[in-house]
Amino acid sequence: MTFKDIKAVYFIGAGGIGMSALARFFMHKGIVVAGYDKTPSELTKRLEKEGMLIHYEENVSEIPHVCKNPSTTLVVYTPAVPAEHAELQYFRNNGFEVQKRAQLLGTLTEAHHGLCVAGTHGKTTTSAMCAHIMHQSQLDCNAFLGGITKNYGTNYILADKSDYIVIEADEYDRSFHWLRPWMTVVTATDPDHLDIYGTKEAYLEGFAHYTELIKEGGALIVHTGLELVPRTKDSVRTYTYSCDEGDFHAENIKIGNGEISFDLHSPIEDVKGIELGQPVSINIENGIAAMAMAQLCGCSAEELRYGMKTFHGVERRFDFKIKDDRHVFLSDYAHHPNEIYQSAKSIRELYQDRKITAIFQPHLYTRTRDFYREFAQALSQLDEVILCDIYPAREEPIPGVTSKLIYDCLAPGVEKSMTTMDDVIPLVKSRDFDVLIVLGAGDLDTLVPQMTKILENKK
Repeated sequence: MTFKDIKAVYFIGAGGIGMSALARFFMHKGIVVAGYDKTPSELTKRLEKEGMLIHYEENVSEIPHVCKNPSTTLVVYTPAVPAEHAELQYFRNNGFEVQKRAQLLGTLTEAHHGLCVAGTHGKTTTSAMCAHIMHQSQLDCNAFLGGITKNYGTNYILADKSDYIVIEADEYDRSFHWLRPWMTVVTATDPDHLDIYGTKEAYLEGFAHYTELIKEGGALIVHTGLELVPRTKDSVRTYTYSCDEGDFHAENIKIGNGEISFDLHSPIEDVKGIELGQPVSINIENGIAAMAMAQLCGCSAEELRYGMKTFHGVERRFDFKIKDDRHVFLSDYAHHPNEIYQSAKSIRELYQDRKITAIFQPHLYTRTRDFYREFAQALSQLDEVILCDIYPAREEPIPGVTSKLIYDCLAPGVEKSMTTMDDVIPLVKSRDFDVLIVLGAGDLDTLVPQMTKILENKK
């Protein structure tokens, strides 16, 4: 099914944040959108008010008639829906096109100019930056992102006429192999998700195959120094970038007084006087990648400057909750050793003379098993490390794999302790932290609002 064939889209599991963004995209295009979800929520109520037809009973007779034509109806489901779901079985048994969310994003990139950001880390912020620059420019864009942007309060951007779609290209479960990018950034290829890929070599092969999917005449923008060996088509232009070298890089970097500015060196046009709206040093590099893709699309120097200056960041990505002389408190989604390293490096640059404490919740038993030494090395940049139990997500425990593996490898001189989720709040109440950062992709972040109130009351 091509994009032009679609007259109706039916979502099974309509209430998820990623699914709801796609539902809104199709409604925005004037296409009939309907679906099922197990329970009503604030999100499904808003979707209904916006025109989506949603029901909450697993019943084929509840499917609207307009969604029962196999030649014009696209069916999208979330992996959380069981294979025996009655409506899913109905669509599969009656010749309908049935796709996962990742496949649907691929369908959209087939029909539009997909601007994709792939990589082990940095892809959420980089794709959000690129989307904001494009949306604020005369080009505009649609966007489907991996986090809630502070500028828009959502994980998506919709545009009436733009043919550009910015997408975070997720390598987990090889989802990014469904995409057909017009342009893509690759930020990093440090091995991750070895529970899926098995080996570092297979992980790198996954990225190499991804570069084969770039459309004719498109572009690959790849970080310098990666082990990745691209396999792009002859007509695909390849550029390199980093903070201090490559086709796109920064010059005249100035960091001070809570501000960061630099000049962009570019093979297209140098841009002077870039100011970061979210002044964190890692965002220099993220910003260079985002601006490179936007500039290749045709954004002007002034549009790049304005977009970077007005970008406010993404929730849970170096997300400041308190920033004053008494306390600094922030939350960061970092959950890979290199992400932890960059986060710790950035906060150390900002607060060189203050005591920095991290509460870190490792994410996945397999990742902890594979990288516990690297986690310890990255965390050892900080003054104090408090380790929570591992967040298992989809995994079963692995004998002998606990947070203590990281604890035992922390550098001498680093204050260290271990805690549980139940003890985090009492710990924060009992301590007088100077600079405190919560790290990880698990459920520790659910305690951040409560922690913020506790620290605010200590002023």
